[in-house]
Amino acid sequence: QSAVSVPRDFEGCSTLRKYLGQLHFLQSRIPMGSGQDAAVPVTWTEIFSGKAVTHEDIKYEQACVLYNLGALHSMLGAMDKRVSEECAAGAFTYLRDHFPHSYSVDMSHQILSLNINLMLGQAQECLLEKSMLDNRKSFLVARISAQVVDYYKEACRALENSETASLLGKIQKDWKKLVQMKIYYFAAVAHLHMGKQAEEQQKFGERVIYFQSALDKLNEAIKLAKGQPDSVQEALRFTMDVIGGKYNSAKKDNDFIYHEAVPALDTLQSVKGAPLVKALPVNPTDPAVTGPDIFAKLVPMAAHEASSLYSEEKAKLLRDVMAKIEAKNEVLDQFMDSMQLDPETVDNLDMYNHIPPVLMEKCAALSVRPDTVRNLVQSMQVLSGVFTDVEASLKEIRDLLEEDEAQERKLQELLGRVPPAPGSPPGLAEVSKECSKYLELHEKASFTNTELHRAMNLHLGNLRLLGGPLEQVRAALPTPSLSEEDKQVLQNLKRILAKVQEMRDQRLSLEQQLREMIQKDDITTSLVTTDRSEMKKLFEEQLKKYDQLKVYLEQNLAAQENVLKALTDANVKYAAVRKALAEVEHKWNTTVQTLVASYEAYEDLMKKSQEGKDFYTDLEGKAAKLLERARAACQASEAHRQQLLERELKKQPPPRPTAPKPPLQKKALDEAGGPEAAELGSL
Repeated sequence: QSAVSVPRDFEGCSTLRKYLGQLHFLQSRIPMGSGQDAAVPVTWTEIFSGKAVTHEDIKYEQACVLYNLGALHSMLGAMDKRVSEECAAGAFTYLRDHFPHSYSVDMSHQILSLNINLMLGQAQECLLEKSMLDNRKSFLVARISAQVVDYYKEACRALENSETASLLGKIQKDWKKLVQMKIYYFAAVAHLHMGKQAEEQQKFGERVIYFQSALDKLNEAIKLAKGQPDSVQEALRFTMDVIGGKYNSAKKDNDFIYHEAVPALDTLQSVKGAPLVKALPVNPTDPAVTGPDIFAKLVPMAAHEASSLYSEEKAKLLRDVMAKIEAKNEVLDQFMDSMQLDPETVDNLDMYNHIPPVLMEKCAALSVRPDTVRNLVQSMQVLSGVFTDVEASLKEIRDLLEEDEAQERKLQELLGRVPPAPGSPPGLAEVSKECSKYLELHEKASFTNTELHRAMNLHLGNLRLLGGPLEQVRAALPTPSLSEEDKQVLQNLKRILAKVQEMRDQRLSLEQQLREMIQKDDITTSLVTTDRSEMKKLFEEQLKKYDQLKVYLEQNLAAQENVLKALTDANVKYAAVRKALAEVEHKWNTTVQTLVASYEAYEDLMKKSQEGKDFYTDLEGKAAKLLERARAACQASEAHRQQLLERELKKQPPPRPTAPKPPLQKKALDEAGGPEAAELGSL
């Protein structure tokens, strides 16, 4: 009851510490934790929301008392010359590190971190004030002030957390503004003293830039200080007088006397904070503050204290062992990463004994469609036949036209000209025009047809392979050819990699055994019957049970160097085998992809083949009609030429009888005029 309503003085702090200690003593004897038999409901009110929070857990009672202890110390620090902030920080730190954060929102990690840094920042402020009053060295004062800035920056980060902002509401904005004002203010104080140090070292250019930076930061602090009490405003005005005077004087001296270059601030060494305060540790069972143990007759307190000391010895042993294990594990991990050796795939030879599933799927699909290749070949044969027919028709048309054109030229050579004559046969020009159009279409389609045949020939063999026996498919896939020496190198590497894994597994197993052994190691019963003077000896005897495990671990760690050396040598010999296997694997993957691509190209080939057949069937019909027209037109043209020739011959006088021409003249005439000239000569 006294702890619930404590007076706000150091007597109240004493009461809270005593109650906290007695709760700890009670907890060590009675099962009052969460879910335990003697747990009772504990209710406290959240400080920010005002909501009542209840947990059936004695540790929640301890946490709330500890929070109030920190809060009371912070109030006393604000009221009584600010000497209690480190105690407050200690209470909040112990609460953050030893209790769950889920009890209530005002005990969240962010809120407790905020409280801790606010307390440490104010404690560092006290130390800064004392250092300035004692006229300590400027550089030390600057570092102390920089640490104040660091603490408040951490507090500001906690305030900016969304969870904190929603919890604090309007207070968050006021606190954040005040903390930011303090950050700028103490940064200005730090740079003021850095400028004073530069002055002492006669670095007059640095002095100017530090004083200027201090002035800039102070102006930012003044902007954020609106609404603060008169005492704060007065302090800021006083600081402005000091820094402003220092800056104006330093700038004037440098401009007229020293003429030193003023460096940029970011080129100077940053001021590192000097944390000279720390959270005072909380010991809930310190008899100096807890008073006599109310429950001492239930279980000897000495046994609990000794058990705690023994637990610390066990923890120290575990820390030492884990430090060695982690160091070796880090080296091992880095080494294995650099080697890029995966024990599972280092020799991937097994994959070459089986057809991959994706290929099996395609083979199975073709097995239920046995006519796939025949259909494709027949389709392409039909296409080729139609293509050939079209090409033959167009060639015949072209030959007819060329023959007709040749006859026309011969007639012109014979007669010298072709006299205009009504009734000349029409249609040849249209036939020629259409023939050119069809030839152009045929030429374009011919390229596509050639590409289609090329694609078919490319995929036909693969499709036959996929549709054939699986043994042929497996035989078509590349396989590595390793010599006996290569196989020996590979086996040696696998053996050493297995050793590495065995070493890892053994190390992990030994570590787990050690942890479990430490966790189960409870000597409270022995401590109850042991004299205090014999405790140290008992500890030494009990800790010997871990010696055997430690020896095994030491041997495991020591073996790592030899194993890695052997692995390095084996990897050097494996380089050539690795390259050969990589090449075969690449060929294997390429072959599989090619076969799969051929299967997937089948439907596309059939579709394009059908489109080609449709196109050429249509063109064939048109070409056949055009051929008939061409034949008719050429016959008409030939008849027309015969008529012209007969008319021209009738216009000439009959020739005189002459002696037979010599063979040479007839030969020359034949060569000059061809059949028509020969006929004329005979006439």
